Amino acid sequence: MTLGRLPVVWSLSPEDAQAGWRALWWSVGPNSELAVMLIHERNLCRSPHVKGWVGWSVPAPCDGILVVISNGVERRTSVTGIDEWSSHLALLSWSRFLLASGRTRRGQDGNWERNAVVYSPGGYPVSHFCIGDDVDYVVTDRDGGIWTAHGDEGIYGNHPESSAGLARWNTDGAHTWSPKGRLPVWPLGGSAAATEGAITWLAWYSHEGAFLSRVDPTTDHITSYRNPLKDTDGIAVRSTRMLLTHRFHNRPDIELSRAELIDNAWVITTQERLRLPGPVVMRCAQGRDGALWLRGGDTWTRIEA
Repeated sequence: MTLGRLPVVWSLSPEDAQAGWRALWWSVGPNSELAVMLIHERNLCRSPHVKGWVGWSVPAPCDGILVVISNGVERRTSVTGIDEWSSHLALLSWSRFLLASGRTRRGQDGNWERNAVVYSPGGYPVSHFCIGDDVDYVVTDRDGGIWTAHGDEGIYGNHPESSAGLARWNTDGAHTWSPKGRLPVWPLGGSAAATEGAITWLAWYSHEGAFLSRVDPTTDHITSYRNPLKDTDGIAVRSTRMLLTHRFHNRPDIELSRAELIDNAWVITTQERLRLPGPVVMRCAQGRDGALWLRGGDTWTRIEA
C-alpha cells in the first residue's frame, strides 16, 4: 500500500480502535523493525490541553500489547507491568525493549528514582534503572546502547548525567558516554535522533541556535554541525545526504527538507510539503540507516534519503 509515493508500513486497524486500543509510544529498531505499544483506553487519561496521541498518559501501572512489524510480518506480545507515566519506547538487542518515563526525582535516600525498564522478549520487566531527568528523546543503537537527549529541566537540574544534554547508557543502567564539554554551545533540549550504522546522530537546540551532533561510540569522536533547519522533528542520514522534517502541528502536513554535506556544512537543497494520513504531533519521526519513518495519526510511512 502507498500514500502518494510514501509506502504505508502499518496502521492501527479499525477492529483494534473499536475494541478500545490506543497506539501510544513507538520506535524503530536497529534492524528497521517498527514497534508500537497499544494501551487500552480504560487504562489511560487524556490531557485537555495536548493534541494527538501524546495527550494520552498512563496514570497507574497497567498491561499492554507490543506490536512489532518486520518485513511486512506483524508480531504481538503481551506486556505486563507497564509503569505509570511511561512516555518512551525503544527496541534493544536480543528482542528486548525499553520503556521509560521522561522524568525522575531524587528520593529521601539521595538516590534518583528509576525511570527506565528493560523488558524480556516475552514482555516481562527484567531490570530497572535511571536514564536521567527530563528525557526529550530516546534512540538505541545496534549494540544495545541507549542514547538520550535531555530538556532544560534536566540540563539545569541536579541530575549529573542529564546536565550535559546528551548521554548514552547500557542496559545495566551504567552511563557510558558524555560529550565532556565538546559541544559548540550548551544544549537546551533535544528534538530528534537517528542512527547510521554504528553512528548516532542527535539533533538539539540551544539559546544560540540548532545543532546536529554525529557520535561514533567506537572511537568516542563527536562532530557537531549547525542544523540548516531551525525547527526539526526528524532526521535521517545516509553518507552525505540528510532528510529533515518540520511538522505543522496537529495538521496532516510536514515540510520535508533534503540536505547535502558541502564543505563541512549541511546545506538544504530541496524542500517540499508532504501530506500524511493523519494529524502530526510531537515525536512524529525517527531515522534509521537513511530511512525516515513518519507517523501521521495512527498510520506509519517511510521515505528514503
